[in-house]
Amino acid sequence: MIDGLSIGGRFWYLAVFGLSGVATFVSAVRVNRIAEGDTRRGLVALLLTSGGWALAHVAYLATADQQLGVFLYQIGLVVGLSTIGGWLYFCSAYTGRSLHRDPRIRWTAVVAFLAIVAVKLTNNLHGLYFSSEVVSTPFPHVAITSTTLHWTVMAGSYALATVGYFMLYERFRHVSHDSRPLLLLLGLTALPVGFDVLGMLVPGLMEITYEPVGVAAFAVGLSFVYFERFRTIRLAGDRDNPVIVLDDDDRIQDYNRAATRLVPALDDRSVIGEPFADIASECAEKIATDDPLVTVYRDGETRHYRVTEQQFSASQSSLGRALVFTDETHRERYRNELERQNDRLDSFASMLSHDLRNPLNVAQGRLELARDQHDSEHLEAAAGALDRIEGLIEDVLQLARQGQPIEEADRVTLSAIARDAWGMVETAEAKLVVETDRDIEADPDRLQRLFENLFRNAVEHGGESVTVTVGPLDDGDGFFVADDGAGIPAEKREQVFESGYSTAEDGTGFGLAIVEQIVAAHEWGVELADVEDGTRFEIRT
Repeated sequence: MIDGLSIGGRFWYLAVFGLSGVATFVSAVRVNRIAEGDTRRGLVALLLTSGGWALAHVAYLATADQQLGVFLYQIGLVVGLSTIGGWLYFCSAYTGRSLHRDPRIRWTAVVAFLAIVAVKLTNNLHGLYFSSEVVSTPFPHVAITSTTLHWTVMAGSYALATVGYFMLYERFRHVSHDSRPLLLLLGLTALPVGFDVLGMLVPGLMEITYEPVGVAAFAVGLSFVYFERFRTIRLAGDRDNPVIVLDDDDRIQDYNRAATRLVPALDDRSVIGEPFADIASECAEKIATDDPLVTVYRDGETRHYRVTEQQFSASQSSLGRALVFTDETHRERYRNELERQNDRLDSFASMLSHDLRNPLNVAQGRLELARDQHDSEHLEAAAGALDRIEGLIEDVLQLARQGQPIEEADRVTLSAIARDAWGMVETAEAKLVVETDRDIEADPDRLQRLFENLFRNAVEHGGESVTVTVGPLDDGDGFFVADDGAGIPAEKREQVFESGYSTAEDGTGFGLAIVEQIVAAHEWGVELADVEDGTRFEIRT
């Protein structure tokens, strides 16, 4: 007859593990609110396997049949081992790592898991993993005596679990908010190790793995008590860039250490819960503009940060946003320097044009008087040289000005601009075919200049009867200007956009260089397509 103590002892064991299993399964449903997919999948896998492990313990403890008890114990061993995979997957994903996606690590884990499972399930054949017997203390059950091989696997499992703890600790120390409660919560998963040891040393305490109880405590605390803090710590610590997490009312929820260097007021943790606009008013004003570029002066240095927002929510309700500050100091300095260089180049070109045009006009006037009095081939050559100088001055001036950044673009029709440009070029018997009515955002004057230069290039190199076609690219991402002329030799194609390169006797060599500058000013791309006949320039907008 089983005494009351035995019944009570069995009841408490069954109740603890049974409630642990139920708690983890319920928590697995709740954590589906986590938006980040890999973190959610890893945590759900950890909770489901831990719940299965706890229920396997319940079934194992409920029977005193040796064969059935051994079978249920082996099921628990297999499911328990799988919790390590879920735990490490969760830790890697939550801390922003990619270890859980590495195929080599995945395959190594699968092979190791299957090998250990094979040893566990074939224990009846070799007895190297554990031995079993039916005992009556503290209540009738199948007692398991583990061997060195079992403890070796357990030690390896806990070592891997420790790797996960270190990953989490490394992430927590990068956030500003006090993460000790969450560290304590995670510590509950390791607490049952002490009961595992006591089970071997204290008479009357069952030698069984108590880990499912610790995972259940962690799951309940995470899902029902500390869920929002868990989410914001992940968001704030997910990047090396400054990150500030705001709730739906724009109150500060969390931030990482990098953010304290950006906003010194964040050094005081009492700002948690305060409106962001009250703590960093200038920064908040900048973020609200169309160009959220924040300029910060620190230690005698000016730095620039581009702000992007990431919304996060649960189900259909918004929970706030994360402000991510990306350092664009180098790019902003380059842009400012480029603007200064363009301004200097424009000033130089204007000065050069003005200072050269006056003596050039004098020389051309005197030359015309000389040609009226004398008829000489030398005077003709001099006139041609002066005309070339005038063309060079105009092209240098255009080259400097056409590369200036586009401040405001208009919506224009390609066909209309192309036909207007055709009317400005001496085309002789050449023919224009326009195959597109597409509208694009562009500077009308510069776009017309682009077409003029391409048309002039086609007539000069393709012949007076050349046919020039303007049409859309096949993927719709731009347009082309093509002609059916002689084309450009393959060995010369890389040089066509170089300043001063020309195959025409009277060309300045700046026409296509100006085209490239206009394209760059629009932040487009241009390339000379590889075609069998003629020439085809493709502009990708």
